[in-house]
Amino acid sequence: MNILQLAQDIAQNHRDLQIGTPPPAASLPPTEGSEAFQASLQAARMLGFLEHDAQFIAQAWDAQTQRTGVFNTQAWPCEPIDFGLSTTPSDQAFAPCPKALGLYAVLPDAHWVARMVDLGVPTVQLRFKSDDALAVEREVQAAVKAAQGSQSLLFINDHWQAAIAAGAYGVHLGQEDMQDAPLARIRASGLRLGLSSHGYVEMLQAAKQVPSYIALGAVFPTTLKRMATAPQGLGRLNMYARLMRHQSLVAIGGIDLAAMPAVLQSGVGSVAVVRAITGAEDVAASVAQLQAQMAKAII
Repeated sequence: MNILQLAQDIAQNHRDLQIGTPPPAASLPPTEGSEAFQASLQAARMLGFLEHDAQFIAQAWDAQTQRTGVFNTQAWPCEPIDFGLSTTPSDQAFAPCPKALGLYAVLPDAHWVARMVDLGVPTVQLRFKSDDALAVEREVQAAVKAAQGSQSLLFINDHWQAAIAAGAYGVHLGQEDMQDAPLARIRASGLRLGLSSHGYVEMLQAAKQVPSYIALGAVFPTTLKRMATAPQGLGRLNMYARLMRHQSLVAIGGIDLAAMPAVLQSGVGSVAVVRAITGAEDVAASVAQLQAQMAKAII
């Protein structure tokens, strides 16, 4: 069987990972390397993975083949060692958070944070957008005050300085923010750290920082944020969660009550929602339904 046939076999075996329309085989650029590397790289391209992700998949598949002594077109690589990931404790790790963070409400202001705390949502995030430093400081302080004495864990999106000053539980950063923020200072403050990821490269970059949790998304289309990458879908989420199974994981992006059971089957310990709560006609009822669905997964 030649490289193209092997690649087509891989793509067929893992068609649930497909995003977009497969490119014509004739348009695929030539490759070099082992049989496993070449075939898996072409297959990843066929499945619509971004080129940098496709390269990492091919490297991992080659490593898996060398480790096991078998090139299996049905065995998508999901072992941390094949991606160069360590599962041993690190002295550079951020403070841990629960592996199962449960329902994770992403909220626009401190008032919403207080409402969710009162409703017993286990994890909440303040995603307050403003260029006014004083307004940010007030919202963060109000959110921290609302969560104090409760069982809710509060993460602050982006505003790490205000989060440290106010004594928040943690901070959540996107990939660009991760590059600019002083991670050593955040770690030293004791804050938990959550990092966003949208595919293999970003997920592996996030894992190198040994954060408290990694967010995987966007799972489904969302209108709340302009995304540079296409929705990942359930197939890819399942593979990401298998690879990162030793990590606290949060699935995010376009998830509602109807989609939650399928998302939870991936093994993630938390599901982040925005519109399913803030856009609900009956907020309390929506929260209760989402909480009940999370409880079923735990049982």
